Amino acid sequence: MATRNVVKKDDPILRKQSRVVTKFDERLWELLDDMAETMYADEGVGLAAVQVASLKRAVVVDLQDGDGLTELINPVITHEEGIQYEIEGCLSIPGEYYETIRPEKITVEYDDRYGEHHVEDIDGFRAVCYCHEIDHTNGILFLDRLNPEPHDREELEERARIRRAEKAAQQQKG
Repeated sequence: MATRNVVKKDDPILRKQSRVVTKFDERLWELLDDMAETMYADEGVGLAAVQVASLKRAVVVDLQDGDGLTELINPVITHEEGIQYEIEGCLSIPGEYYETIRPEKITVEYDDRYGEHHVEDIDGFRAVCYCHEIDHTNGILFLDRLNPEPHDREELEERARIRRAEKAAQQQKG
């Protein structure tokens, strides 16, 4: 495994459509491993292959919430429900954080590194992260999803604290 350079916001590759992955082989596994290492080294919670200059529809996510690393190959959001507001940042746009509008719940279909198909219903902050990274595979940046009428930052941070506390309480029960 190795860390790779993260492409920054002015690089035109970030606006390109990523290609569907058809080979689930050692080259893909090496890319996924490098993406995870790069994400962890840069203290991120998600990374798309395009952010390391690979136009493959591949994403890694780890919210550091105990659920571990998720690898999504050829991810597609098949259902969206509700809306939520979240402060987002991006490893390709360091130091910039803005409020975005995202769906509260999504259904996502994807393959894992071995080509096995999965369908997941996701909500909350995980839905934000999945949407953010899947957007990257379509050439869309979080800057394209900004809330035109942002909420008070303290209010959003308080809602995020409550959400984290609720998640921690659920994990202790289960």
